[in-house]
Amino acid sequence: MMRILPSLPPVTEAQRTDIFTAPRTAEAHRGLLAALPAMNAVQTGGTPSQDHLPGALTVVAWNVERCLFPEDSAQLLAPDGPQVVLLSEVDHGMARTGQRHTTEEMAAELGMAYAFGVEFHELDLGSPTERGFCSDDFNATGWHGNAILSKAPFEKLSMIRLDDHGHWFSADSGAADPDQPRVGGRMALLAVVPTTDGPLCVVSTHLESNADGRHREIQFARLLDAIDAFAPGMPVLIGGDLNTGNHMPPDFDWRGEALFPLAETRGYDWSFTPDGMTTRPSLITPHPTRKMKLDWLCARGMTLTDKRIVPALNGRGVPLSDHEAILCETAAAPRP
Repeated sequence: MMRILPSLPPVTEAQRTDIFTAPRTAEAHRGLLAALPAMNAVQTGGTPSQDHLPGALTVVAWNVERCLFPEDSAQLLAPDGPQVVLLSEVDHGMARTGQRHTTEEMAAELGMAYAFGVEFHELDLGSPTERGFCSDDFNATGWHGNAILSKAPFEKLSMIRLDDHGHWFSADSGAADPDQPRVGGRMALLAVVPTTDGPLCVVSTHLESNADGRHREIQFARLLDAIDAFAPGMPVLIGGDLNTGNHMPPDFDWRGEALFPLAETRGYDWSFTPDGMTTRPSLITPHPTRKMKLDWLCARGMTLTDKRIVPALNGRGVPLSDHEAILCETAAAPRP
């Protein structure tokens, strides 16, 4: 059962021992997920600044690549005044980001409430590049996940796990990374927020990178089914890093991903995504030439008024992420 909590219970030493000694199988991973309370909870906090959101909204989706710079990241978004921010790859108690709760700090800077859910409990310090940012040789909590920020309070929240077999843990998957041991899997946060035009469902998600398009199609189908059960008949806006085309180097052609027509058959419109590639070289991922379109916004029961890419650079030209932020201005479609 999913719990809503003001703080997430840490992993105990006994639980860490269980993780390290567990067989690398899907069955063992499912048992570990069930035994870790924080993997089955949504953390909430922050302070909303409005009772209701306006009918015309600005929404940003952004993979902040661990969120090395929470204040700069918030300041980048502040001039656009988003009422909802959908974040992925946010750290909470990781050495590479100074043990900070990066979602909480961004929410405080922007005057927003937040919901945070754990995608992975990370057991080590990260990649060799990430280790260069570590001042400690341990993670305080080891949480890494997705978040939703909102100017208005949440009316309803849930987290949906898009897989539980341990894609990065189980030897069965063929995708486990010995350099980045972790427990967890891709997930989505679902929230209902109040607007002057009625309730709106917003979703922050992150699909699997280390898999093919069929894997992501299955994940997205699971997400759409969960949304229908969570917010039946409600306008919906989904944003996040869908890792489209990630299995097709060197061109990383996203156009063949089956999740796009799948969503269209369910009434979703992909035109809310701005044109252009959404990756850039960063401090953690310094690929000078690789260009990919990974980040998307889609909606059902909404109208689009504007959209654009927000370059992920602070005022000094320092990259804040290997993903650009994507922004749309939208409103609920007139009801029949």
